[in-house]
Amino acid sequence: MSDKALLNKLFKENNLVKDVDTFSHKHYTILTRSGIEKVQAMHDITVTFDFIESGVAGVVIKAYAKKGDKLIETFGSASKETSQSKYYVEMAEKRALSRAVLKMSGLYAYGFFSQDESDDFKPPK
Repeated sequence: MSDKALLNKLFKENNLVKDVDTFSHKHYTILTRSGIEKVQAMHDITVTFDFIESGVAGVVIKAYAKKGDKLIETFGSASKETSQSKYYVEMAEKRALSRAVLKMSGLYAYGFFSQDESDDFKPPK
């Protein structure tokens, strides 16, 4: 299957709309917040969080994702070095959610990332 055919298949399976739920960035397909939410819903992924740490260095949130019998754990963090937003708890939560959904859905394996994972992942202007 060609890369284009595979991307089309993944878009259809996850009900994604190009230029609304995704955009291209260098070598990656970046999912927007709406894209992450659609993938989570399409795969019936439940995510819960634990507040791990908050301090001068930043914030760390742990996410637990569940889909059927499968359970994964991952983290999201935010600090002045990694986030332009000063809402570190919210940013860490969004990053943890995005990582959990991408891991659980298997989309990381196909070069998908979330715009929340890095301030460098901004849509083109």
